Amino acid sequence: MRRRKPSIYKTPDELRAMVRPGLLTEAALTAVRAAIRPGVTTGELDAIAERTIRDGGGVPNFQLVPGYRHTLCVSVNDEVVHGIPGERVVQPGDIVSVDAGAEVDGWNGDSAFTLVVPGGDAARTAARRTLCDTTERALWHGIAALAHARNLNEVGAVIEDAIDETGAWGIIEDFTGHGIGRSMHEDPPVFNYRVRGAGPAVRPGLVVAIEPMVTAGTIDSSTDDDWTIRTLDGSDAAHWEHTVAVHADGIWVTTASDGGAAGLEPLGVTPVPVP
Repeated sequence: MRRRKPSIYKTPDELRAMVRPGLLTEAALTAVRAAIRPGVTTGELDAIAERTIRDGGGVPNFQLVPGYRHTLCVSVNDEVVHGIPGERVVQPGDIVSVDAGAEVDGWNGDSAFTLVVPGGDAARTAARRTLCDTTERALWHGIAALAHARNLNEVGAVIEDAIDETGAWGIIEDFTGHGIGRSMHEDPPVFNYRVRGAGPAVRPGLVVAIEPMVTAGTIDSSTDDDWTIRTLDGSDAAHWEHTVAVHADGIWVTTASDGGAAGLEPLGVTPVPVP
């Protein structure tokens, strides 16, 4: 007998179960953000995140990915995603993307931020901050779109428009957002650009990780050390991500303690806690 494919929609109880891993993911990233400064190694940042997640009663879900033994992905400058923490020392002016996830009681959270380390060449630092801000802005536009969208692929169109409004940027196409729940990566894909087809319906129970990845140059990339994705032309990259739940009364960003209120307020959307 053919086994039926699991539904992409969670029950109300399952949505509630996803709040705690989201908050623990946020706590880990908050601790890491506070520690980023010139001279710190990416391995030290990884240790901070692991300690925060385990002390909070969770498991670093990146370590559950076969072949990966770290809590974070830390991607610097031309690295787009999946940078492996280690001995690399953070320098003034670096653009640093940090991705983390926590699993609690079998449910997952996934989130990422990018920041520019103070210092370094003033012009380069300013350009990197613009890239960082553009990517974060696109993330919040995509989340806001989820509050009103009928179908999921509407989100990608809004993200693309938000990026294009601010200049000529590259939108990575080889990697997308994703569904999330019992596994960190589930169906459906969440595109950061227009695609043909409407995608699945946006209705209560849908939980997705929205994560635009934007470059200052080409969208072409290469892979180092089996993991690290970097731009082929050496241009800078930024990556922002949140896990977002759709329920009967609205949307809630599970990886933000305010549910995304601060990021969504300028866009006219008020998140509603998962009941």
